[in-house]
Amino acid sequence: MAKKKLLLDKIPVKRQAPKERVLNWNEVALGYSEEDAVNEATRCIMCKKSQCIDGCPVEIDIPGFIDLVRNRDFVGAARKVKEKNILPAICGRVCPQEVQCQETCVLGKKGDPISIGTLERFVADYEAKNAEIEVPEIPPSTGKRVAVVGSGPAGLTVAGDMAKLGHSVTVFEALHKPGGVLVYGIPEFRLPKTIVARECEYMGKLGVELKTGFVVGKTRTVEELFEEGYEAVFIGTGAGLPRFMKIPGENHNGVYSANEWLTRINLMKAYRFPEYDTPIKVRNKVAVIGGGNTAMDAARTSLRLGAEVVYDVYRRSRKEMPARIEEIENAEEEGIQFNFLVNPVRIIGDEKGWVKQMECIRMELGEPDESGRRRPIPIEGSEFKLDVDIVVVAIGQSPNPLIPQSTPGLEVGKWGNVVADEETGKTSMKGVFAGGDIVTGEATVILAMGAGRKAAEAMDEYLRTKKW
Repeated sequence: MAKKKLLLDKIPVKRQAPKERVLNWNEVALGYSEEDAVNEATRCIMCKKSQCIDGCPVEIDIPGFIDLVRNRDFVGAARKVKEKNILPAICGRVCPQEVQCQETCVLGKKGDPISIGTLERFVADYEAKNAEIEVPEIPPSTGKRVAVVGSGPAGLTVAGDMAKLGHSVTVFEALHKPGGVLVYGIPEFRLPKTIVARECEYMGKLGVELKTGFVVGKTRTVEELFEEGYEAVFIGTGAGLPRFMKIPGENHNGVYSANEWLTRINLMKAYRFPEYDTPIKVRNKVAVIGGGNTAMDAARTSLRLGAEVVYDVYRRSRKEMPARIEEIENAEEEGIQFNFLVNPVRIIGDEKGWVKQMECIRMELGEPDESGRRRPIPIEGSEFKLDVDIVVVAIGQSPNPLIPQSTPGLEVGKWGNVVADEETGKTSMKGVFAGGDIVTGEATVILAMGAGRKAAEAMDEYLRTKKW
């Protein structure tokens, strides 16, 4: 029998043209059609030992759902994914698949790996559009009440898993919409709010109660939640504390953290100013500092807000950028001007205190540092100035400090993170679990979900046995 020819090239994903998309906030990637999805799924060689599953933090049966796609059972495929992942449409859009499930795809050794993320997005959207959302049978109530603090990916995963086990779950969200970083941190053109809302609504179908505008640490403390009858608490409050460079001039008007910049645009609708009175000052020349996905988001939103020039300033080279390759390429296509091997040293203001320039120094790469990336070293005498009106600092975020500060007895690490067991999410306080960015620092959606999955398993065992 003739050997089956490997199809090494992936089916490309249709996208809005760069000149069109910078004029709107609609999704850039348009996803697969039914034929595209079937053709891409047909490329899968169905390995006997599926390494792609090993690369997925929540262990989706990837070959199983891909096989259903190529047999055109799209709804069945969506439900196969949801056996392990309650946020498939979100993960299909924002997960770094290229360094997780797709990185281990055997096809990637000779050509393009299977586009697992795009297929995941396709089946989730197909189910939402063409079928009733199936809710798994929930077992009889255990009578146990669980509080989940934070409605980001870790919190939603814990909430969904615990509800499916028969526990009574309440999610407390500080902002007025659920979704955490999924709604305030990721722009509409990469993850539409309707998608986040749709997958949060699924929580309601599972019986989860969502309370917004409820700030645990202020409205109630963790201790008070226990006094109200909750028997276990999961902390998933993420990394919401902005980092700055600590250089002269960061106090000038026109300097924003990426967190504030994106929250005002995404959640407070600053892009519809003056209809919404939470404006941000958008001028002609914007500099975004950083090389991660958040930096790409901040830069690309600046273009859509009407900036004439947007610089991205990154102290290493393109090769070391932590952002997804797809997002870097999107930014390049849209006209972001990259300044690699450059680091700001001070921000210069005008007589009214507004930013007018940013002084930078050129860098070269030395030996790898503790992050594994080559350490940037300043080149003496290479200073120069960029004319800019706005500076957005996107160099990462630290764990949100509110709960660690308001919860005596909760062990906290030197970076302000909650200390929790990696396999169970157990903290130093009996009955309190934690996971996601509040434990690890800023990471990915799917890693946060993986931590939530482990914490839910341990929390269920604790509620049933009371053994700590």
